[in-house]
Amino acid sequence: MTVITRFAPSPTGRLHVGNIRTALHNWLLAKKQGGRFLLRIDDTDSERSREEYVDAIREDLAWLGIEPDGEERQSQRFTHYEAAFARLADAGRIYRCYETAQELDLKRKILLGRGLPPIYDRSALALTEADHAEKAAEGVAPHWRFKLDREEPITWEDGIRGPQQFDAAQLSDPVIRRADGSWLYMLPSAVDDVEMGVTDVLRGEDHVSNTAVQIQMFTALQAKPPRFAHEALLVGSEGKLSKRLGALGAHALREQGIEPEALVALLARLGTSQPVEPVVDPTLLIAGFDLLTFGRAPARFDEAELERLNAAVVHQLPFAKVKGRLPSGMDEAGWEAIRPNLAHVAEAADWWEVVTGPIAQPDFDAETQVYLGQAAQSLAWSEDPWRSLTGALKEATGRKGKALFLPLRQALTGRDHGPDMAALLPLIGESEARARLERAAG
Repeated sequence: MTVITRFAPSPTGRLHVGNIRTALHNWLLAKKQGGRFLLRIDDTDSERSREEYVDAIREDLAWLGIEPDGEERQSQRFTHYEAAFARLADAGRIYRCYETAQELDLKRKILLGRGLPPIYDRSALALTEADHAEKAAEGVAPHWRFKLDREEPITWEDGIRGPQQFDAAQLSDPVIRRADGSWLYMLPSAVDDVEMGVTDVLRGEDHVSNTAVQIQMFTALQAKPPRFAHEALLVGSEGKLSKRLGALGAHALREQGIEPEALVALLARLGTSQPVEPVVDPTLLIAGFDLLTFGRAPARFDEAELERLNAAVVHQLPFAKVKGRLPSGMDEAGWEAIRPNLAHVAEAADWWEVVTGPIAQPDFDAETQVYLGQAAQSLAWSEDPWRSLTGALKEATGRKGKALFLPLRQALTGRDHGPDMAALLPLIGESEARARLERAAG
């Protein structure tokens, strides 16, 4: 059996790190088994769905290297939901209700006050056809609920949480269709999973009770449920859900200079027992993906850890991968020299200015100016001009260590720290290097 997973975002906003982690894990799960990963756009909410967000979802997935093997749009599948709805109606598994949101809220509060589960009391089942006719005459349209079978426990073997069991009598019959005829999440999702051939559903643990309900929907539709796994949700580094975490999306991270490989490397193993490492080859992440390594504790997303990973990833990126983002004139030798000092690729421009100039030099004391004058006279170009220069100056002046190297770096780059001078000096060039040393010498 071909493994088929899906990612089903609603196009009501941009993807955030929680969405991205779900998409990534479903992609990894499918690719590990040589299967297919599908994108399903859950755009049944016509008022909130926006086409620009559909485009943004595709763009973000492409940036991350997550390529769907197929795409479906729920807004193009309404006839499928109507057919399933009719089948459930014929089977007596859906019923009409009329309570307002305020009435339902009052019922919940009364039940909670009595120490009872705040579930729907099924009072609408007592309505007669005359009652329904009266409502229709008043212009009141019904909303529809799926009638759970409360006789049998709902069980499944969760890929992360292990054996699961729910008492259907402790669950509310879910509303599956609003009074205006629009669909809620539950039924369309189940219908799509059946008709798209989805074999595995990997999602957040906040969907566990939804899974219990949907398993009964699959049965009512005479379909085999997919395998389910529910992973712990992401939390912020402070130990609780952060509003910022929800707003932290691929678009924002891209603007911050985060590489997609760094985000993928972090999210791929966050919440598992595997080490988070700056892995840039996705085939290694695919090979190591295993639901058995997932823990039950909340997965902590730490932006500082992402930044550390990003720097490590940047240090591995080849010139061909980044050349379109580098400053004009910067070649492979320049990238190789500057790359170890970067946390973000965009910082290359700042370091390239050190090479191309002009630079701002510090004020040197008289003794150092004399030393730098000697350096200007001693500069002789060779295959390794930095070692030649420092070797000659060490022998001529007796300087060593910081006293030997720091003034030269400051005069040549205007910085106290930076890339290896043996790699940087050839990029600056002989004439420019001599001019900088002479200027520093006064």
